[in-house]
Amino acid sequence: MITISPAAAEQIRHSAQQTESESLALRIAAKVAIDESIEYGTGFDEKKQDDMEFTVEGIKLLIAPSSADLLHGAHLDFVEIEGGEHNFIFQNPNDPSYKPPKVD
Repeated sequence: MITISPAAAEQIRHSAQQTESESLALRIAAKVAIDESIEYGTGFDEKKQDDMEFTVEGIKLLIAPSSADLLHGAHLDFVEIEGGEHNFIFQNPNDPSYKPPKVD
């Protein structure tokens, strides 16, 4: 389904501690935008009836059926963008603007 880097998992655990959300799962949502790119949303949440639930890198994830196909094969990472600024990024082969990372 979706993979998570160890760096992203560590940051998710840190965020859950800061917001006292350790008992909740991380919901990942995706939808197709007007320009046909994929938009993502994340947040700590409780399981709803139709949610898919699984654990990756020790993180409990929730994905609604409406997001499942868009997230299939995606990878969530936490990387340094520039000058010490870190952000979550999705690498998703389902996104028309996806460019695979360069391998050195």
